[in-house]
Amino acid sequence: MTSTWPEGHPGWRPRLVALDVDGTVVDRDGMLSAAMADAIGRVIAAGVPVVLATGRSWHSTVDLVEQLGLPPGLTVCSNGAVIVSYPPQEIVQAITFDPREVIERVEEFAPGTLIAVEEIGRGYRLNDHFPEGDLTGELVVQSAEELSALPVTRVILRDPRRSVEEFIALASHLGLQGVTYFVGWSAWLDIAPEGVNKATALAQIAADLGVKAEDVLAAGDGRNDIEMLQWAGRGVALPEAPPEVRAVADAVSVPFDEGGLVPELLRWFG
Repeated sequence: MTSTWPEGHPGWRPRLVALDVDGTVVDRDGMLSAAMADAIGRVIAAGVPVVLATGRSWHSTVDLVEQLGLPPGLTVCSNGAVIVSYPPQEIVQAITFDPREVIERVEEFAPGTLIAVEEIGRGYRLNDHFPEGDLTGELVVQSAEELSALPVTRVILRDPRRSVEEFIALASHLGLQGVTYFVGWSAWLDIAPEGVNKATALAQIAADLGVKAEDVLAAGDGRNDIEMLQWAGRGVALPEAPPEVRAVADAVSVPFDEGGLVPELLRWFG
């Protein structure tokens, strides 16, 4: 993506900073560096809202919100299906869909796939145990019929035996209508309500704050960040991101291990 923003607009500075979490703010083990914490602290000190926009569930995100010392505000979770105000905790938005067709088609086309549905703020209901560390919170094993019984904010599909490429093919093969797919780094597929992504949630938040999309800095490294990077005035991808993510970004940061997004944040808030 070629952009003259902000280079063609002298004096431009973000009025809202939207950040993916895993691989962007924290490393793959969930560790936050002192440099990243300091850089985000400078954004906060400048009075500019920082919104985490993540595929994580809220119960897996709240600790980082506290660790970063974010002031009371909004967080985008579950790839845009959930918006939480904190503190105090309030579920501002939870967009759901009927998971029945997804689960039925997965069981037909890809038997043995691990399936989980999110319980906001608590954990997951799942058809069998996921690999250690994949899911957090309360984990309740149920039958496919029980998983299908209630509307959900998302369905997670996981199969350690399959490659990412096989999961991309599976997403296409399922041919489901009325949902949005996000393919993860591993053999992981998030299925969200139709038309819901990080950008749709951030657009609501920005509008409520009176901030235009062109004044937003967004950064991420995953396929679930594509819409967000396209929507924001300045979208920055990590070099570790898949090619299709880097292709839609206005800029690519230095590698995560060399500071990642830190120089980008310090460019505007140093």
